[in-house]
Amino acid sequence: MRTEVSGVRHEYRGDGGRATHALGPIDLTIDPGEFVVIVGPSGCGKSTLLSLLAGFIEPSEGEVLVDGSRVAGPDPSRGIVFQQPNLYPWYTVRENVALGPRLRGASKGERHAIADEHLRLVGLADFAGAKPYELSGGMQQRTQIARVLANDPQLMLLDEPFGALDAMTRERLQGELHRIWRGSGKSAVFITHSVDEAVFLGSRVLVMSPRPGRIVFDERPPFGDTERTADLRASPEFATFSAAVREQIGASLADAF
Repeated sequence: MRTEVSGVRHEYRGDGGRATHALGPIDLTIDPGEFVVIVGPSGCGKSTLLSLLAGFIEPSEGEVLVDGSRVAGPDPSRGIVFQQPNLYPWYTVRENVALGPRLRGASKGERHAIADEHLRLVGLADFAGAKPYELSGGMQQRTQIARVLANDPQLMLLDEPFGALDAMTRERLQGELHRIWRGSGKSAVFITHSVDEAVFLGSRVLVMSPRPGRIVFDERPPFGDTERTADLRASPEFATFSAAVREQIGASLADAF
């Protein structure tokens, strides 16, 4: 799935009709199989861009295209992982993951098989019968990721999914998410405030400027799509690329004042 953001600007209308220029102009192409991570200061329009890609909102100018077709609303081909897990507490973990196939009309046996396959993928096969409130925060996020993957989207959109987790859980899940992505062949767009997270996960890292958000940095880490391990964080290549990203964020902030 090739995703194109073409000449996009977005404004929000406040009380009295006052317009706030939040984003753009932006031109961006996401090729199939890329893991694009977008980092930038608070209020730079990262989540607005994700909402445009998801089809939750329409741009004030320009267009978002998926395989040449204009995005005009949400679609199962674009799966969303939110910062806070939005699991149904009255369903089991398996039932939560099976929700998408259920809504598509899959039989009970088929949807449970799909759910169990994806729970194995995220390491939660032993918790299929548990309720979400019986899981840790990290396990709930893995369940949410499994539920999105069970819908077989071609593009995964992740809005700071690890932001509320402790540092150790966050680092572990970063490695697991990258492993899942490498094995899936899907495209991903991941929003974060963390430079280290962006550099660790991304096959491509974008920096957005303060509002109105624009893309001011778009580079591929020197270690490509290779498996992410703890050793990578200690490597000179990781430190050098992280420093370049931080420098660009700092420069964009300085230009804003």
